[in-house]
Amino acid sequence: MKKLGILTLLLCFCCGFSTNLIGAEEVKKPFDGVTLKGWKPVNPNVASQWIVGRASMDPENERAILARPLLKQENKYLEGELINLVDPNMQEGPRGVDFYTEEVYGDCVVEIEFMVPRRSNSGIYLMGEYEVQVLDSWGRDNLTQGDVGALYSAAAPKVNASLPPGEWQKFVIDFQAPRFDADGNKTQNAKFIKVTLNEKVVQENVEVQDSTGGGITGKEAAKGPLMLQGNHGPVAYRNIKIDELKR
Repeated sequence: MKKLGILTLLLCFCCGFSTNLIGAEEVKKPFDGVTLKGWKPVNPNVASQWIVGRASMDPENERAILARPLLKQENKYLEGELINLVDPNMQEGPRGVDFYTEEVYGDCVVEIEFMVPRRSNSGIYLMGEYEVQVLDSWGRDNLTQGDVGALYSAAAPKVNASLPPGEWQKFVIDFQAPRFDADGNKTQNAKFIKVTLNEKVVQENVEVQDSTGGGITGKEAAKGPLMLQGNHGPVAYRNIKIDELKR
């Protein structure tokens, strides 16, 4: 009986330790896979092309994405993708609108999967201000600050980790927000601790001096939303997870 009690305590301790270690209670999913709840356009005067569906490449146009209806199982919709269906051939007028979360975040680890068709362009903005570039960079040798995995206008990716257009790819972004004193003066720059693309490190310990062009406000703050660029080209996102950190 005594041994059983000790074993039970050990199991409880290990289970509790494991749960705290992975921080499951801190992980948030801003996209539910079924609705656009919790998201809004940066410019409400521009027609949004963001919808929820099942993304696939257009067999008749390598630069476009198709969106099929969500599947249903036992009267419940299965999770789909967040898809931006802008016309890649549009020459005049806005090609779409950026989309961002109503919730705001500071230090965090963001996991997000994306798919781009041929030559398409998007971006993931931490705090709505610091862009990790999304681009079809498949097969490129000379990488720039505009290629996938770049910190736009700040740092080119270390390696080309891009997969072919039309394939699902995954970012894991460990981000540290800028710090401010009681008077609102910045005391420490924002920093990308590590960025992996398809399990390859493309950025590590990179400070950014200021916000990226094209952000929501162009101003730095202690917290901000996650924004997905939607005014450049068609793109699909899924499995978005944000683990808020306390550093």
